[in-house]
Amino acid sequence: MKLVDLPDNPIPEGGQCGACETSDGLLLRHARWMPTNGPLRGTVTLLQGRAEFIEKYFETVRDLRARGFAVVAFDWRGQGGSARVLRNPRRGHVDDFSDFLLDLDAVLTKVTLASMPGPHYALAHSTGGAVLLYGARRLRTRFERAVLSAPLIGLGKVGLPQGLACPLAAFLSSVGFGAAYVPGGGPKLNMRFETNPLTSDRRRFERNEAVLAAAPDLEIGAPTIDWLAAACRAMKRFFAPGFAPGMALPVLIVSAGQDRIVSTPAAERFARQARSVQYLEVPGARHELLMEADLYRDQFLAAFSAFVDDEV
Repeated sequence: MKLVDLPDNPIPEGGQCGACETSDGLLLRHARWMPTNGPLRGTVTLLQGRAEFIEKYFETVRDLRARGFAVVAFDWRGQGGSARVLRNPRRGHVDDFSDFLLDLDAVLTKVTLASMPGPHYALAHSTGGAVLLYGARRLRTRFERAVLSAPLIGLGKVGLPQGLACPLAAFLSSVGFGAAYVPGGGPKLNMRFETNPLTSDRRRFERNEAVLAAAPDLEIGAPTIDWLAAACRAMKRFFAPGFAPGMALPVLIVSAGQDRIVSTPAAERFARQARSVQYLEVPGARHELLMEADLYRDQFLAAFSAFVDDEV
């Protein structure tokens, strides 16, 4: 469970990489770094999005360390350098988002809280944001604050509308097709920069593609039907009566104005319902705010720092 080192994406110096085991017996790849500048401001645990991997966040790790934070990063089950759930390693699969909470609990218990300095903060992207919200009541005692980048609270404008995709996924899962790719999906995402919905920054897009070219075992393709069905159940839960108003964990949601992967209006609607949630939108940005052009990325990092510094 090593990290991939490339000239254009070097491993941040001074890190430690290892593996920890979840309560259901899966090995997760993780890495941790202490800050490069003082004063020490605590530890940020990165909760990545679907199909991502630690190497994709090396630049963010360096930025956070320079701001005085220690950093913990890890790969969710079924992706990156962590154990796969299905025999076919390309299928991004989970039975339920509560399984991702087992991953987060293992990393927090065995790495973050066991060896890294407080106070503790979460920085979560997309699916990572959904997992954070899904477990927010329990996580209130483990994180001081959380910043969510384009969280998966509603589906965007890629594929079928949510009102059709979710019932279809539930039906196909119920009749035994849960481990199959979602309709139209396959073992590779096959994105070209010119048409990608993730970032307008060519250099960062090509840097991430280069990591996958050098280490294809990190790559997964489309999600499975069960993954989509699990995401749909999580998104439905977010808007259940009492869920958002009952949140106590201070959260900042930062949405991307030109997001096609997740629903920016759904994130804003959720934030309006939750007293502990603040909301910010970065106009013009695509889904991956931390992989975006500096014009957008710098706004996200400034919002992160301001929200964390505002802690009382």
